[in-house]
Amino acid sequence: MAQYQIAVVVGSLRRDSFNAKFANALAKLAPAEFGFKTVNISGLPLYNQDDDANPSEAVKQLKAEIAAAHGVLFVTPEYNRSIPGVLKNAIDHASRPYGQSAWQGKPAGVIGVSVGAIGTALAQQHLRNILAYLDMPTLGQLEAFIQAKDGLFDETGNIGPASKEFLQNWMNLYVAWVKKHAG
Repeated sequence: MAQYQIAVVVGSLRRDSFNAKFANALAKLAPAEFGFKTVNISGLPLYNQDDDANPSEAVKQLKAEIAAAHGVLFVTPEYNRSIPGVLKNAIDHASRPYGQSAWQGKPAGVIGVSVGAIGTALAQQHLRNILAYLDMPTLGQLEAFIQAKDGLFDETGNIGPASKEFLQNWMNLYVAWVKKHAG
């Protein structure tokens, strides 16, 4: 078993999601002491504060997986210049009720891929604002705004040669960040 467990939160539910594929390929760049597990956010009900005292099983599972992780990797698309609603919903669920946030203190990495020329720059910035409030130490540099285009993935679904060095550097920084903050 890996020494560091990372919860991966993908902000897209689409079956052929670029970000889900990207998250899987990116995880392969980490050292063997890191294990990555994608957290399922597809079955979460819409957040309603009235449910805080009696959360659904899906919410309990989400909070347990985040709490058990040494760090969190957010891999998100950009919808309308921000984060997808499904991602915000998951963040809200795991941060509530007030004072019982599963996110607090978890070192985070933020990255994403989009067909647009600026990648997911605005979604990442909005997400960073939320994570700062949630008291998650978030890797600030190296920023990575990845455009989905030919060559991003090789024929086996791994990161392609044109992007591998850059993304390996990003992963190395994220690994060091988690080790520094996972306590």
